[in-house]
Amino acid sequence: MADIKKVGWIGTGVMGSSMAGHLADKGFQMQVYTRTKAKAQALLDKGATWAESPAKAAEGADIVFAIVGFPKDVEEVFLGGNGVLAGLGKGGICCDMTTSSPALAARIAEEAQRKGCVSLDAPVTGGDVGARNATLSIFVGGDAAAFEKAKPCFEAMGKKLMHCGAPGTGQKAKLANQVAVAGVMFSVCESLLFAQEAGLDVAQWLELVAAGAAGSAAMNGLGRRMLIRDFKPGFFIDHFVKDLGLCLEECRRMGIVLPATTLAESFYRMLQLRNRGSDGTQAVIEVLAELSNKKWKEHK
Repeated sequence: MADIKKVGWIGTGVMGSSMAGHLADKGFQMQVYTRTKAKAQALLDKGATWAESPAKAAEGADIVFAIVGFPKDVEEVFLGGNGVLAGLGKGGICCDMTTSSPALAARIAEEAQRKGCVSLDAPVTGGDVGARNATLSIFVGGDAAAFEKAKPCFEAMGKKLMHCGAPGTGQKAKLANQVAVAGVMFSVCESLLFAQEAGLDVAQWLELVAAGAAGSAAMNGLGRRMLIRDFKPGFFIDHFVKDLGLCLEECRRMGIVLPATTLAESFYRMLQLRNRGSDGTQAVIEVLAELSNKKWKEHK
């Protein structure tokens, strides 16, 4: 298969802007679409061209990536009248990097095949820091030959790649990741709140614990943001509610019960009802404190 030279990109949010920027820095020719053109300015400044629709972003591209918000956005971007598959030429690859529905990924793959194209589902983990530093882990489902062809692009954005299997398996692998994250976030927040109410030097306590068996990526990264009451999103609560909902849908299909994931999904929906959906997932600690009629403080 010929090398990838021309890339279409759709979505320049917290993750997408940095990820696309790494591709531009590697010299890929890029055409970009996002709902708000101003959000693509950093990429346009790097030489990318503006496309008026997902279909236009796909015209002449070897591969088109998208990272958007929700499954309904994915469906519109790929399968809509002005979607990627309306503009992508025969032999082209479309790649959804949104965390989305495995069933939708399989549908997109079927439609791509009908049009003589190939589809990959390639959600990522690593948050805003991983996107900025090109250290993401990327789970890829779909055609193995297309995965090999797209590897130089993935390697520009991340450090660890896994080809998971058939269409939709990349999404399933990412949802398994989200199950793990759901529990870890509560252990971090509850331990920090306990340390505060016990009267400990919380910042010093975190340094000791993060280096030991209780340490985790969440403790080392988001835990430190909590110390300074930084609740800006590395990953939106709204998006995590979506992800956990998708996990529970898959649980029903597979006939399994995950009690902790079910509880986590309910708790994050409660945060949405408290208008915290646009905060990062680390905002859990404030609501946990409120449930005990306490206040989470700044710790330096």
